[in-house]
Amino acid sequence: MVRNGQFGTTSPVSGKISLMRIGLVAEPWWVNLAFLVPLVAYFSWRRRPVPITAKQLMILGVFASAFGFLEATVVVYLRAAAGLLPGYRGTLSDVVRLSQQSPTTGELPPSLLTLEALREAATLLMLSCAALLPSVKGKARVAAFLWAFALWDMVYYAALWATIRWPHSIRDTDVLFLIPEPWFAPVWFPLLVSALTLVAILLTRANPVDS
Repeated sequence: MVRNGQFGTTSPVSGKISLMRIGLVAEPWWVNLAFLVPLVAYFSWRRRPVPITAKQLMILGVFASAFGFLEATVVVYLRAAAGLLPGYRGTLSDVVRLSQQSPTTGELPPSLLTLEALREAATLLMLSCAALLPSVKGKARVAAFLWAFALWDMVYYAALWATIRWPHSIRDTDVLFLIPEPWFAPVWFPLLVSALTLVAILLTRANPVDS
């Protein structure tokens, strides 16, 4: 995923103008259909609940949270390397120069050293969750994917705000994806869709005995 927040810029003017012209939240228009994901999930599963345990959701939640934080650290590194992060010296050319020397942790700002340690811890959490997650089948796999995706997305923005105070507001515009073309939307849009998705899964989850 390539986010606008990676580079600390606002969305292209053309994207904003297009959004205002068609009166929709996200651009292209079909991105707004993401609101249907939690609704379709809820109405599809409310009569036949999803057989996924609380333990599975918990492990998926830890994995997705670690993944979201991991992506946020990559964004911070990219912004720092590009010279777009206030308080950090150095640009991409400096990174190339340093890569040709013997790398030492003393060349990194203390805040980035802390972030790197947290990134490594998040990676270990992700690997541990992959080993611990019990198998899921059928529609539970769809629910597991949506659950992990929603938490990953929310933690990503939370981690960015905690580390570099971006986004400044949930009204800030971000680039959500680049495939098949750039998706533009205010930050509150993916956050709301993710939150509704989590609620839909919790409301339609069966309550099997957790193993």
